[in-house]
Amino acid sequence: MANSEILYDANDGVATVTLNRPDRLNAWTGTMHTELKAAMRAASDDEAVRVIVLTGAGRGFCAGADMNVLQGVQAGGGAAANQTEAPFDPAADPNFSKTYSYFPAVPKPIIAAINGPCAGLGFVISLYADMRFASDAAVFSTAFSRRGLIAEHGISWLLPRAVGMAHAADLLFSARRIGAVEAKEMGLVSRVIPHQSFMDEVLAYARMLATEVSPRSLREMKREIWNAQFQGLGDAIESANADMPASFVSEDFKEGVAHYLEKRAPAFTGR
Repeated sequence: MANSEILYDANDGVATVTLNRPDRLNAWTGTMHTELKAAMRAASDDEAVRVIVLTGAGRGFCAGADMNVLQGVQAGGGAAANQTEAPFDPAADPNFSKTYSYFPAVPKPIIAAINGPCAGLGFVISLYADMRFASDAAVFSTAFSRRGLIAEHGISWLLPRAVGMAHAADLLFSARRIGAVEAKEMGLVSRVIPHQSFMDEVLAYARMLATEVSPRSLREMKREIWNAQFQGLGDAIESANADMPASFVSEDFKEGVAHYLEKRAPAFTGR
């Protein structure tokens, strides 16, 4: 696919999507937003792709909104932050149909591979991923309070769920910079990996998901996990109970039992 501000590569069941403005620490633009959403659509529609890795080119993940964009907003007296867009998946929960909240509607796991500075809008985007792995060179900042802004784009909902209310308040109020180790201690990222081997280890994990577990299970579990954030326990149980009969007659359930009994590698179809 032809792009100017992202790179897209699909191999071994893994689509790697790279924000590609390395000279600007991959600062966010409208073009990047449009191209990223198209890449997520391509990965969703490609049956060969089972896992998506999102990372940044060069030494950064995403430094937030490009300053030229912010200056344009300032000069124009402000602009609507969440303009109306076609939903990524009309059947998904309406909460996942906002401008930046569509990652949960992508029916495949998204791993944010945070290779360097991750700030502002880039920080928010990473929170919409299903998992966050950080290089030991990664640095995080919410940034908003130091620009006179607010807790934008749903971060007031996302961040407390990741790190708890007190840590979220700290990171939002102060906009201080934290390293990867502190981010892991808070629960913001689940793994810290040496920078030298970072992408090799991220992709090894992604390929494991792509080859060793059921794509149908990944799809259904992702939907259940995100939908459950808006449900009580009883509703989540009822939803899972409603999903269970279809899993028992799926091809992947049959294959899951067969490959275990036959002591061979699985050949899941996602159906």
